[in-house]
Amino acid sequence: MKRLLLAALLTLPLAAAAQDRAALRIGVEAGPTSLDPHYASLITNIAYARHVFQPLVEQDARQVLRPAIARSWRVVDDTTWELEINPDARFSDGRPVTPEDIAFSIARAGDVPNSPSSFRYATRPVAAVEQVGPHTIRLRTHSPFPLLLNQLALVMVVPKRDGLTTAAFNDGSAMIGSGPYRLVSWQPGQPVRYARNDAFAGAAPAFATVEFRPIPNAGARVAALQAGDVDLVEIVPPEQFARLRTNAAFTTAESPSNRLIFLTLDSGREESPHIRVPDGAPLRNPLRDARVRRALSIAINREAIVSRTLQGQAVAAGDLGPAGYFGTSPDLTPPGYDPDAARRLLAEAGFPRGFTVQVNGPNDRYVNDEQVVQAIAQFWTRIGLAASVEVKPRGVWLTEAAQLRYSVNLAGFSPNPEVLGMLETQIHSWNTTLGLGTANRGRFGNPAIDAIIQRARTTMDDAERARLTQDATRRALRDETALIPLYFQVNTWAMRRGVTYEARTDEMTLAFSARRAE
Repeated sequence: MKRLLLAALLTLPLAAAAQDRAALRIGVEAGPTSLDPHYASLITNIAYARHVFQPLVEQDARQVLRPAIARSWRVVDDTTWELEINPDARFSDGRPVTPEDIAFSIARAGDVPNSPSSFRYATRPVAAVEQVGPHTIRLRTHSPFPLLLNQLALVMVVPKRDGLTTAAFNDGSAMIGSGPYRLVSWQPGQPVRYARNDAFAGAAPAFATVEFRPIPNAGARVAALQAGDVDLVEIVPPEQFARLRTNAAFTTAESPSNRLIFLTLDSGREESPHIRVPDGAPLRNPLRDARVRRALSIAINREAIVSRTLQGQAVAAGDLGPAGYFGTSPDLTPPGYDPDAARRLLAEAGFPRGFTVQVNGPNDRYVNDEQVVQAIAQFWTRIGLAASVEVKPRGVWLTEAAQLRYSVNLAGFSPNPEVLGMLETQIHSWNTTLGLGTANRGRFGNPAIDAIIQRARTTMDDAERARLTQDATRRALRDETALIPLYFQVNTWAMRRGVTYEARTDEMTLAFSARRAE
């Protein structure tokens, strides 16, 4: 009996160690705003959704398409795509994924009530989903749409169900997917817990259980990592990332990002909510004048923001995508810092004494976002503006930005996976019929630029689409300053020794991208 008791006691640490190796604890900046995978086209929400659900095709760490529910695909003609569905694809309750589920998901994703950021831009091009074989479907589009599969890579497939609501996902009853994990528990503001989905048709993820812990403060996330409370953290502050990189107890991962951080400018209204004359009286909106928008752009020292505020963890931007990204233009370099020229432009536009302006933004969404907003206000003060700052938590900030409550707003967006994705959502004028300009918070509009964007998005020839994209971008940025590009982020992660992470260009923190080091 004593020998049996001793043996049992000796196995306890081994069992605990095995369980510890099978579990992964991740410190993240924020939890999901909803578990409904179609509720909001936000990177954070999409990342959570990808654990439980799958799209037709998915993007790898460099945003190259790879099989998911569809194991292969081909273009039949300019308006027809044919996809072979993996017959082994199963939802976590054992049901096979069917063409009806796919058609239902595409229809639902663009029509979720109260969505703050709709997937309509991705689903609107689809005219029909047709079954043409036991495991073959065809997607027919209203017109040629070269980015269809890249857009649908963000749209998760859910089981068809009448009366499906966002509330049903949030209470867990509708969380039935074909992804690598199944939901264990979640409450708003609390950790999200997952366990392996045994019905998953792909390779099993390295960790049997995962817990995502929202830790909004970046310093607190790193402290949790150093204390051993979590195994992996995202969005590491620049100064702490440098220290962790040289500490043998930790490993790090980083990747250039396609996320552009930029300023939206309210150029659509005659009066703007946070712009006044210096004595506080109402003022005709100066942001409607391209000279003023240009002045604000060249008054910002991008290199100083990158080197000081972000400590080198970014790349100054003059284009809508990073160098080498499809549709970028080598000649669209970051505008030079020229406060004297900015003052002259303001005077030419009729504002020699400047005006008061408030710069809005989040304080918990992007790396050092509040400090960046403060720096911009300081640069504008130097050219004679009375610039103030107001930052808010991401939930409030996102809602107010969608309601057009800001005159100037710090924002971020990742085109997917071409610059055209940025033109369609941020530059094209607001058009609910076409589903374009859906994130154009400044309501910039130019019919000539709109026409080029519409031609580009239906051009299947890559070379011609790139030429049209470059033309539209040059007009939008060089001629009009439709928005002010600032910099591209560098995505960072840090892990306890023994855990590795495949760094991603799309910022997503995915448990199945983590591995246990050999």
